[in-house]
Amino acid sequence: MEKEDPDNIVINEVQLLLAEKRTSLSTMRTGITVFVLPLTVLGVLVTTSRYYDFQRVLPLIIPLLTICAGLVVIGTYLVFRAMKKLHHYDRQIQELKKDHPRIGKFID
Repeated sequence: MEKEDPDNIVINEVQLLLAEKRTSLSTMRTGITVFVLPLTVLGVLVTTSRYYDFQRVLPLIIPLLTICAGLVVIGTYLVFRAMKKLHHYDRQIQELKKDHPRIGKFID
């Protein structure tokens, strides 16, 4: 078996980290979307509030607001988790750049 070139291994590691970083960015985008959805629903409810009686629709609004609160919590969790992972991957890439200066000049 041929021995792998150390530079190739480092390049493969960086490619793997960048792929993981793209996945975290996708998770962040999904979290932002999940977070914004309840705000859109509440905006529509406020805009159309003059067309219905609040007392009559209260049994429908309470579950809707509960679901919206749950979506806000899930969206916030996804965004913060993705940000934490992004910072982690950035630190790992910086360490690889520091440990391998010959390859570090190509990674920015």
